[in-house]
Parts: sequence; C-alpha cells; structure tokens
Amino acid sequence: MNGEDELEELDEDSLHNSEALPTRRPHPVIIAASVTARGGLLWLPVAGLLALAGKRKTAKRALTAAAVAMPIGHLISVVVHRRRPEAATMPARQALPEHPDSSSFPSKHAVTAAAFGTAAALEDGEAAVFVTPLVLLVAYSRLRTRVHWPTDVLGGLLIGAVVALAQAGIGRSAKARATACRLAAIVRPVFSDHS
Repeated sequence: MNGEDELEELDEDSLHNSEALPTRRPHPVIIAASVTARGGLLWLPVAGLLALAGKRKTAKRALTAAAVAMPIGHLISVVVHRRRPEAATMPARQALPEHPDSSSFPSKHAVTAAAFGTAAALEDGEAAVFVTPLVLLVAYSRLRTRVHWPTDVLGGLLIGAVVALAQAGIGRSAKARATACRLAAIVRPVFSDHS
C-alpha cells in the first residue's frame, strides 16, 4: 500500500466511521458558516467589524492575506486531483445548496480562513480571540457537511497560515517567527500520530 492509499484509508476511517461526525443535517450555524465563507465572502464583514473596532491595519492585512491565499488554493487544487467524499445521499451533505465537484485538496474555505485568521492574529492578539473561533467553525463546517476529507481541511489550514506568515515577513518579524513555531508545535503531533 503506497502513501496515497494509506492517506485515503485514514481519511475514510476518520470521516465515515467517526461518531464525532454524525450524518444527520448539521446545525444551521454550521451550514451558514460553510455557505457564507464560499469565495471568502464571510471575511469581508469580519474585516469591516475589525475596522469599526479601530483595527483597520489588522483588517487590511487579514483581507490581503486571504486575497493572496485564495488563488493559491485554487491553483493547488488544479494540480492535485483528488475526489471528494462519496456522501451525496447523506443529510449532512444535502444541507448545502452547493454540490462541488472540483478537486477536494485543499479546502479553499480552510485556506482563505486560515490566511485571514493568521494574518489577524499576527497583527493583533485581541483580534485573534474574535477571529480564531470563526476560522475553526468554517474549517469544521467543511468536514461536518462532508464536502472534504480531514486532510483537505488540515492542508488548507496549513497553506493559509503559511501564506499569512510569508506576508508578515517570517524572516524579519520576531512575532511571525514565534507564531510559526506555535503553529508547528500544534500541527506536528497531528501528522506524526498518523504517519
């Protein structure tokens, strides 16, 4: 069995056999998070709220990171051809008005959300408290509605974070380096446990 087959088996086990992800229709908040984050639209009003709260620089940097990350996510999905979970008949999947058939990797929702959230966190710790739960909700919504495999979402979060860190100037900013180290410490066990 090669690495790709092992990854697919891991994804299928975690997505289809997990009691943590029921097949019934998700809560309306989860559906709304998934629908409003399509195309990065959710992050426009979030940036507006940050600007109204006096955090214009944070809002600008976060939106810029999301705008850069989104086409990168789409470009990667053109190169990486991966089928989506077979869940068309599940109420969880039917809850979404969209029925995407593009390559599953990476989750573009997760890429954009992570770029926005990481850029906001790098700029302002208070903003992170507000934005991070939204990022996690969007990421979870893509799993809960069965449009992505777990590794699609994890990969998307990682790609988005890297884009934001690059934007911050990881080689020049002590704050960006510290955030990169914290991110690596969080992500490393996830991948090492399944290697």
